[in-house]
Amino acid sequence: MRYWHFWFNTLVLSSQYNPPRFVELLMLMLAIAMLVVATIYPGDTPFLILALSLVVGASFSILVREAIAPSPQTRITQITALFLLIISIYGFADLIKTL
Repeated sequence: MRYWHFWFNTLVLSSQYNPPRFVELLMLMLAIAMLVVATIYPGDTPFLILALSLVVGASFSILVREAIAPSPQTRITQITALFLLIISIYGFADLIKTL
């Protein structure tokens, strides 16, 4: 029980310390879960569309947050967000081609 209490307190403190980063992390974790589900069930495109939408939203949020308040590792964060954005746009383009 102590173990779960520790993780719950860590989660609460991280969400209070930096809420935008917490929401971005949550969006990216949900996107990963949706991509796993889309991989297991390849015929279900709604999971893939939801995952790509979450990645686009999180990437834009990261880019805006870094433009407003830069962090110590701004360049790496921006490059990673741009990479995720390019990959998700490519995924949307590929998905449109198949439909």
